[in-house]
Amino acid sequence: MGRVSGIVVLLLATFAWGSSFPAIKIVVDMVGENVYVGVRSILALMGLTPYVIWYHYRNGFERKLIAGALITGVVYALGLWLQGWGIRFTTASTAAFITGLYVVFVYIHDSIGRRVYGLRMFLSLLFAVSGLYLLTVPESGFGFGFGEFLVLIGAVFWAMQILLVDRFSRMNPLVFTFYEILPSLLFLLGGGVGLTMIPLPAFFLLMYLGLICTDFAFVGQVYGQRWLPPFIASLIMILEIVFATILSVIFLGEELTPLKLIGGTVILAGIYLSLHSYLH
Repeated sequence: MGRVSGIVVLLLATFAWGSSFPAIKIVVDMVGENVYVGVRSILALMGLTPYVIWYHYRNGFERKLIAGALITGVVYALGLWLQGWGIRFTTASTAAFITGLYVVFVYIHDSIGRRVYGLRMFLSLLFAVSGLYLLTVPESGFGFGFGEFLVLIGAVFWAMQILLVDRFSRMNPLVFTFYEILPSLLFLLGGGVGLTMIPLPAFFLLMYLGLICTDFAFVGQVYGQRWLPPFIASLIMILEIVFATILSVIFLGEELTPLKLIGGTVILAGIYLSLHSYLH
């Protein structure tokens, strides 16, 4: 039952992340990557603060929880910042594909760490990356420049974040998420834009990114990864690109091309293969 609930919660978190890509693009264009990371983090922290105060009042301060969350938070903040910076110099689809390569880095780490996944898991990885490429490839093909490089380095940090969450996933997910977000506030120091100068549409998008795509999604990630190995969790998280594509078709009127449909199907096949192997 724990594995199934972990998968369901992680799917919900992944859906929230998938809905964030268009919002990130709009917000970064309006206020820049520093203010985007900082304000998103402030709003997320505000949403968790009442519970964290109550938790510490009842349980005191747990050093291992706080230290582990802060370390994870530094890694998370760097990944978020690099993604936000890089997406200014590339397309959203290219950034989505490169970001999704964190699944490869997690697989490599686990393989070096002697976790034996077997042939089915390797095929799941090939399916996921192939499907991701088909889903996100622009008609002109991918180039590789400064923006793409930044997003790729960001993907390395995303992989590190997944691995750190796996290590600390047995801790309280709400408190862990609060301290994981905290280091992101440092980016406000280099923002160059006052909070009162943020356009109202950007502020509403930042609220959604902070409360849903950060608080809800990252609490769900910590809980979900209690029951799943890092590679399985990272495969499920790849669905954020599938969700992003579906939502773009529904709400933004983007075209669902045969290539995207095939790509999404291949990703689903890879995830099904991995989950079937893991659960049985």
